[in-house]
Amino acid sequence: MTPSASAPHVDVATPERVALSLPVAGIGYRCLAWLVDASLLFFFWVALYFVITLLVSDVLGAFQALSGLTQTLLAVGLFATQWLYWTLAEVFFHGQTPGKRVLRIRVVREDGSPVGFFESAVRNLCRAVDFLPVFYATGCITMLLDSRHRRLGDLLAGTVLVREEAIDLDKYTQGPAMDAPGPGSGAAPGSGAGMQRPLDAEDVELVLAFLARAPGLEPEVRQRLGTRLVDRVGAALTDEERARVLQSTEATEAFLRTRAKAVH
Repeated sequence: MTPSASAPHVDVATPERVALSLPVAGIGYRCLAWLVDASLLFFFWVALYFVITLLVSDVLGAFQALSGLTQTLLAVGLFATQWLYWTLAEVFFHGQTPGKRVLRIRVVREDGSPVGFFESAVRNLCRAVDFLPVFYATGCITMLLDSRHRRLGDLLAGTVLVREEAIDLDKYTQGPAMDAPGPGSGAAPGSGAGMQRPLDAEDVELVLAFLARAPGLEPEVRQRLGTRLVDRVGAALTDEERARVLQSTEATEAFLRTRAKAVH
């Protein structure tokens, strides 16, 4: 999915030096993702409360009996636990909490590179300010005013949330499928593209996604990804046929186009 020229987006460079333009996640996506995460945290605290009631009959009375310092430390611990949830999830799951994963959005730096511990720590420490005076009022106002829908924590940390594309270019780097043709399939070693076994849905998706993006790729990357796809979907090619398919970008993509259309 390529965002329109007027829509906010972030340019991301993959390890294969493939340039992607990902649309920025709007306030609706962010709110829904937060609701998922907040629900998980809520059920966690409810479960913890019931565990504590098994040990202490009067939880509220026991809390009120604590000293002011202890009560303050418990409140700080409550905030720290939630801060750790957001921060560690974003660091260890590549910019995604469970809620963000469900909504297919991700935190990245403003240049599109993966978010680090420092950026995630800062943006999540600022949640307390974004929440003021209630229900993320400050954060929502900031997101509505900012062209990239960033809340105050994002502005301070230099981060932005993007919506992921349906096709992951990392799939292009997977090795070739090694499934042998079954009896009576009509595919034989050394046969041409039209005689090979039809592709499954996943391979067709990969080939079509590559062909759609190919004109915008650097020539070296375009040929390298095309070669890997030929190895994946052209296992029945002989060495001579493979060399002929890979002799030019046009020949490679013509072969891939033929394979993608040969779905029975």
